[in-house]
Amino acid sequence: MPDFGFGQPHGGIIQTAFVVRDIHEAVRRWTTELGAGPFFLIPHWRGDNPVYRGRPSAAAVTIAMGFAGHMQIELIQPEDDHPSVYKELMDRSGPGFHHFGVASSDIDGDIARRAADGYVLAFRAGVRSGEVAYLDGGPEQPGMIELIEATPGLDESFTAMWRASVGWDGRDPLRTR
Repeated sequence: MPDFGFGQPHGGIIQTAFVVRDIHEAVRRWTTELGAGPFFLIPHWRGDNPVYRGRPSAAAVTIAMGFAGHMQIELIQPEDDHPSVYKELMDRSGPGFHHFGVASSDIDGDIARRAADGYVLAFRAGVRSGEVAYLDGGPEQPGMIELIEATPGLDESFTAMWRASVGWDGRDPLRTR
């Protein structure tokens, strides 16, 4: 398959994600110290029909997404104490790396293939452009894998954010989508 408009390959890593305590401080650090951005804010995200470890989920997070080169950076701040894949990391070790986002053209098939390799479905939800599924490979893995449905809507949304980063002058580092 051809690459997405933002330069990453179908079936490959398109995103690295971090759980943070303070989304505004994290965006400040990523933009001023690391040169990524601008970031686009998604407040109070729960997903459509979210399921966490087999049960409906009530957890909410605030998300900021931006680019460093062709790699999307996702910053995630848990908003409550409801069980979630994000709260798991905060409870275990505090803020830090959470997952690799991988484009998937067949989420159900990819979940089954990863399950055969020992991964467990930890979270699944609908998103504006399709569906996402988080797979937990256990403590030996550096983080979870988020399967992100490779749809035209995903490509359009991520490419628009990437285009905003090309030649970005540092102004307006946090924007709403």
